[in-house]
Amino acid sequence: MARKHRTPLGDVVLGIWGVAGLLFLFFPVLVIVAYSFNTGRQLQSWDGFGLDSYANAFNNPTIVATIQVSLMAAAGSAVVSTILGSFAGVALARRGGRWAVWLVALLGLAMVTPEIVNAVSLLPWFVTLGADWGLSIFNLGQVRLVIAHSLFACAVVTFIVRARMAGLNESLEEAAADLGAPPVQRFWTITFPLMRPAVISGALLSFTLSLDNTVLSSFVSVAGSTPWPVYVFASLRSTLRPEIAAMSTVMLLLTLAVLALVAIVLSRASRKTGDGSGLAQTLAGG
Repeated sequence: MARKHRTPLGDVVLGIWGVAGLLFLFFPVLVIVAYSFNTGRQLQSWDGFGLDSYANAFNNPTIVATIQVSLMAAAGSAVVSTILGSFAGVALARRGGRWAVWLVALLGLAMVTPEIVNAVSLLPWFVTLGADWGLSIFNLGQVRLVIAHSLFACAVVTFIVRARMAGLNESLEEAAADLGAPPVQRFWTITFPLMRPAVISGALLSFTLSLDNTVLSSFVSVAGSTPWPVYVFASLRSTLRPEIAAMSTVMLLLTLAVLALVAIVLSRASRKTGDGSGLAQTLAGG
């Protein structure tokens, strides 16, 4: 007679604990998504189910303007951090030396420094450059947001690209050099196609990191360039309306779509190189 397979008690407890942890993390998000369909005037007072909040959000010029500011700042941050981080990652992987240790330390410091510290230091710097030195470009809210958001994103892109390049053999580039290909041609025909998945992933992650940056944005933004997180934070002083939950749900879906695209790009790159752990290693910077 076949014996019944019994699940160990430890596995059952761990499974329950895992489900409880996921509920603890994502239940507040699910509540916001549910209340985004509230037809009432206040977010916390449920009056009925409907899409009025979404229509009101997209018809509100203030909300639309803050979303535009956030998207433009995220796009600018992605461009700046991708360009700087990609070249830094290639340099660390291909031409490391004593300077590389210091650069990695500085990038790590940028990643672990509390945002409030960066915000407090950036604000007087922007004021000095814009007001005292007469560099009016630093008085623009979009410019300030792009620079501030690029600080952390540059480090993220650098570690992603370095991890990608460190796992690739340099023999192809050396062979192209032996055949007389100039450095620029070697980069665009050999190096860049190999590092492209990491560059795309870094750009998309930079974009998503900029979208929800509240602390830095609160300090460096100026009137007329208020991003979405700052608008939501300011709305806490008054009554929250379902329009905020509706637009937050839209931004959540946008973020999830971008992260899914990152996973797809890195997974395809891992399959092409035959390294099944490429995704985890790239995101971890190892």
